[in-house]
Amino acid sequence: MEKKKTLALIAHDGKKQEICQWAKNNAERLRNFNLVGTGHTAALVEEATGLPVKGYLSGPLGGDQQIGARIAEGKIDLVVFLWDPLHTQPHDPDVKALLRIAAVYDVPIATTRRGADLMLTSPLL
Repeated sequence: MEKKKTLALIAHDGKKQEICQWAKNNAERLRNFNLVGTGHTAALVEEATGLPVKGYLSGPLGGDQQIGARIAEGKIDLVVFLWDPLHTQPHDPDVKALLRIAAVYDVPIATTRRGADLMLTSPLL
C-alpha cells in the first residue's frame, strides 16, 4: 500500500480566500493527502474544508522555513503556495528560500490556482 503524499498549503494574506476556495473545490482530491500549512492558512483551509491540516508557524514567524526544512527532510511531496506578486512581503527572503529549497529537492510547487489544479490532476502524481 502506497503511503499518502504530504501537500503543503501556503498563501499570502491577499490570497487566503483564494486558497480556501480552491481547497473547497478540490476537497475530495485533497482527502487523499496529508495536509500541512503555515499558521493562519492551515486554520482557514481546515475550517473551509473540514479536512485536518497540520499547522506550522505563520510565514513571517518562521513557517516558510519550517516547510522548507520538511522538504529537505523528504517529508513534503508537493507545495501549493499562492503568493501575492503585486505586494512586497517583509519575509521575502524566507519566501525565496522556500522556492529555492523546493527546486533543489525537485518538489513540485504551484504558485497559482491553475498550476495547483494541474498538479493535482497530473498522471505523474
